[in-house]
Order: sequence, then structure tokens, then C-alpha cells
Amino acid sequence: MGDSIESKNLIKVAVAKLSVGMFVESIDSDKGHVSIANAGQIRSKEAITKLLRSGITHVWVNAERSSVECGLNRPNLKSTSVVKPVAKRVIKDRANTQKKAKELMVEAKDLIQKVLSEIFEGKAVEVGPFEVLADNMIESVLLDADALKCVSALRSKDAYLLEHSINVAFLLVTFGRYLKFDTDMLRKLAVGGILHDIGKIKVDSAILNKPGKLTAEEFEHVKLHQTFAVEIMNNTAGLSQVSKDISLMHHEKLDGKGYPRGLKGDEIPIHGRMSCIVDIFDALTATRCYKEAMSPAAAFKILLSLTPFHLDQALVYDFIRCVGVYPVGSLVELSDSRIGIVWEAKNRDALHPKVKCFYSNKHKHYTGVTMVDLLKSDLNIEKGLSPSSLEIDPTPFY
Repeated sequence: MGDSIESKNLIKVAVAKLSVGMFVESIDSDKGHVSIANAGQIRSKEAITKLLRSGITHVWVNAERSSVECGLNRPNLKSTSVVKPVAKRVIKDRANTQKKAKELMVEAKDLIQKVLSEIFEGKAVEVGPFEVLADNMIESVLLDADALKCVSALRSKDAYLLEHSINVAFLLVTFGRYLKFDTDMLRKLAVGGILHDIGKIKVDSAILNKPGKLTAEEFEHVKLHQTFAVEIMNNTAGLSQVSKDISLMHHEKLDGKGYPRGLKGDEIPIHGRMSCIVDIFDALTATRCYKEAMSPAAAFKILLSLTPFHLDQALVYDFIRCVGVYPVGSLVELSDSRIGIVWEAKNRDALHPKVKCFYSNKHKHYTGVTMVDLLKSDLNIEKGLSPSSLEIDPTPFY
């Protein structure tokens, strides 16, 4: 595709609406733009008739290179024209929304770090700042959930507790929106997600970050973070019951074998069940000091294996549908061996997102960054990848 095809001046026009003087750049088809050798201005009505006889229904017209007399801006024509959502513009728009998402993540980390320090010093938690942060998260999800997902995919081993809390909050908001919860409920979910592991500030860091299997005694010590959380929740004025439940129920199990209270079945409300699913999923897909990150597809298999005794099976299937088999921000390999980042999935089926490709696994070298729309391509996703399975660092391409 040449530079002219990527011009923001391109307009999709029905052939029946073409006029003499319009500059036809390319033909529109199911596979996207099809370049034509004799691109240029329409010189006669016979040229339009020829296009119609060829079975062509729409073409892309370059408004800047069309003559003023062609009537390109007639109201009836403009109403049937669609400005092309070109790859460069998509990347630019995503860059802007990702910048805002990154700023939100930094803000969230700073707030949680501040609160963790205050809790360590014995101070009470103030809910107000978290509610403001929750509203910003909700706004970000409504504006461009895909951008925030891409930012969330960038993980750091050293900042796990902070990032895990933020990602759980974001996933709960996304999941809650999918289940059609109202804004007030989304806010409570977000606050609960941000605070869900708050008790870990009082757990021995050496045990919390131990590389390797915990002893029975060490595991019992880690479980105390729920006891510590109860104390913190009780000293937090204005915290909703939903937010408290998320913090205190994300380790419960439907068969009653969870902790801290051993709740069973209907004793765990829907938001508590959601927190169990989201907490496990984010933990599985994060790199830790003692394990590599798992691909989302592999994590989904584990979630399903934990149903129906630990997790709610219907909710797990809802969560998979909500997040998508190949979530935005996840790494995939296409059928031509190119590796890319799932970039856009909104209003698409799970198997046909837009993928930002940057590396050839077959030839073992970087390629030009290319946006592949699987709805308009013969390619398909071969498999999902975990970052640890790659020989290269994908971070610069997010």
C-alpha cells in the first residue's frame, strides 16, 4: 500500500455516486484496498460506466487530488461517504489513549504505595482518593479499554503487588461492565480490587517473595494477610460492603475449602466469586520472582479446571467471553510465523482481532511494524504466546 492510500483525505464512495473530476485512488473490496494501475481523475462518464459494468460497487477517492468542480462535498454524497480508518491513524489514536492509560497507572501506583506506607505506620485508610481513582478507571475503560489492556500487559517483577492490585481492579471493572453492572457498582468493584491485597503489607516480604514452594508454616503466614485485611477494613470509614467482600473473599472456594471464613456456595455473592476468578487469572498471567508468566489461553484452561468446586463455572465462561481468548495486549503467532500484539478487539469475534506484528519467528528477525486486520486477511492466529517463550523483548512495541 502506497503513502497515498494512507492519506486522511481518502473517502469511500459508491461508484454510482462518482462524478467527473474525482481522483480514484483504489478499489474497495472484501480484502481491503485493491490498487489500480491507472489511478487518477475520472475524465468521462464512460469511465464510471466501465467501473459499474466490472461489478465494482465502491472505490476510495482522494479528496485533496480531486477537482473542485467535481462536487465532492455535495450533502447527498457526503452522507454516503466514510473516511477510511487507516492504520497510521489507529496507531496514533492508540498512542494518545495509551499515554493517558499510562498516566492513570502511574497515578494508581503512587496512591497505593502511599497508602501501603501509611498502613505500615498504623494509619487508617481514606476511601476518598480511591473512589476518585476508581472513577478514572471506569472512564478509561469506557473511553478505550483496549489501550488500558495494552498498558496492563507490561509487567514488572519488582512491582507485582502494586500492578496486581491495579490490574485486578481494572479487570473487575471490565468484567462488571460486561455483566451490565451500574456505575456505582463498578466503582465499588474498582475500590475493592485496588485494596484486595492490602493485608500483604504486614506479611514477611522474604516469605511473600520466596522463589520456590512455601512450607506449610510459611503458607499459613501468607494466609494471615486476610486477617490483617479484616483489621484494615474495620478501620476504613466509608468503605462499601462490596469493596470489603472483594478484599475478604477472593480466596474463598465454592466447596467451602477456602479461607479466611470457609464460605460455601451461595454464601459467596457474585462480586466475591468474580474476585476469585480475576485474582487467579492475573496472578497466572504475571511474571513473578519464582515463575514466568502464562499465556491467557493457558490461564483460561486452569480456571476451567478449577470449576465447579473452587470457581463458579458460568462466571468463568462469562469472564473468558469478556476478556477474549486472545485479549488485547497478549502476544500471538500468526499462521505466517509473524509474532505480534493483539491490538484491537472491540466489536470483533474472539479469533479475528487486529494484530500489531513486529517479528518473524520463522526468520528470527524483526520486521517492519505492520497492523494486520484478521477480518480482512487470509491469515489466522496459530497460538497464543507467553513473553517468556520469546527470545526477544516485545516491550518497545506496546
